[in-house]
Amino acid sequence: MAAAAALLVAGAPAVVASAGPSGTTASRPDRAEWAGSWATAVTRGNSVGLTNTGLNNQSVRMIVHVSVGGPALRVRLSNLYGEQAVQVGRATVARPNTTTPDDLSDIDAASVRPLTFTGATTATMNRGAELLSDPLPFPVADDSDLVLTVHFPTPTGPTTFHGQSQQANFIGAGDLTGAAEGTGFTTRPTCCWFFLSGVDVQRKGSPGALVVLSDSIGDGNGSTVNANRRWPDLLADRLLADRPDKRTPGVLNLSLAGNRLNHEGTEPGDGEYPGYYQLGPNAAARLNEDVFGQTGVRTVVTHLGINDIWMSNDTPEAIIATLRQINQQLQQRGLTSLVATLTPYEGHGAPGVWTPQKEATRQAVNAYLRGSREFDGLLDFDRVLRDPARPSQLLAAYDSGDHIHPNDAGNQALANAVPLRLLDL
Repeated sequence: MAAAAALLVAGAPAVVASAGPSGTTASRPDRAEWAGSWATAVTRGNSVGLTNTGLNNQSVRMIVHVSVGGPALRVRLSNLYGEQAVQVGRATVARPNTTTPDDLSDIDAASVRPLTFTGATTATMNRGAELLSDPLPFPVADDSDLVLTVHFPTPTGPTTFHGQSQQANFIGAGDLTGAAEGTGFTTRPTCCWFFLSGVDVQRKGSPGALVVLSDSIGDGNGSTVNANRRWPDLLADRLLADRPDKRTPGVLNLSLAGNRLNHEGTEPGDGEYPGYYQLGPNAAARLNEDVFGQTGVRTVVTHLGINDIWMSNDTPEAIIATLRQINQQLQQRGLTSLVATLTPYEGHGAPGVWTPQKEATRQAVNAYLRGSREFDGLLDFDRVLRDPARPSQLLAAYDSGDHIHPNDAGNQALANAVPLRLLDL
């Protein structure tokens, strides 16, 4: 994607607005429950390239970094944006082979386990549908990697995928689901998770999950690839360190690079940005799939709007109206709704991407959010990342180099700025 592609907005220290939803009930500490541990937002395949042509008698090996662990897991595959039914020939889960750290596609052969779907090792994903695996006894550690390999024996057509994984994944010919060595995986994109949308784990007395609904800032653009330095990953690390009793919520990163509140991903933007399917539908249209459909969700952080400014030159009123609508829908369902201010981006992209008028829009949105008492809490990410001497720019120490996305240090600063008392734990 072009430099102007990824954007979101990041943050600052939080200010409490209210205590959160009153309808939630505490989990029983002795009861095993399913909790979301990892998830990703999916979109339709793009108009050209691999995501459009799809897979045919190929295996995809994908690495995911779970937030919390447990003694059993289940996996969600998704054909939500497909144009036809998709055959799953075989699927496995394994642990990475940590003795060969330079080849991320190698797995520990002794750990390989087949996934089943209502008792069968093969399955069909109907068009527009998800496919949930059977529960599998497979101990998962907190803050650890899993390797999922899926064989697609027949043509899939356009894929359902996530386009900014910040994680190397692997494609090879034939059924490689049981292959310990990754030599057969000859295509090695650093972009995508294909037909994969979530991993749940079983936990005792789980306090549920936190969803981050964001754009490329939450998606980790600008962070180190294969290092899990996105701010939601680093927030999960904080939560694990803060809760030695293991009653730790999962952190589900449903961020989508380039996503907008009020526009479709294919709509072009300023700076000659062409638009792509992988930027996803407007954020309000994502709620049913990316928020309400997650396992055990209790708290949501919404960090969206900067792309509506630089790409689409939306008014403050248009951005605020959709943020308010998302907040209403979250609270109506008894979820704690947190919102984050929009971070600076002067210097990003071609002429016209940043203008003084667009900066005034950003400031107006942030002023509204800081003064509002509608949300259950505010994360002032703008204060965290901005340069005090020039507030329209990122602090140099936090700038990944494109003047909009934070680097690893900036992502850590965002994670550190989230008051854990706001998370309805």
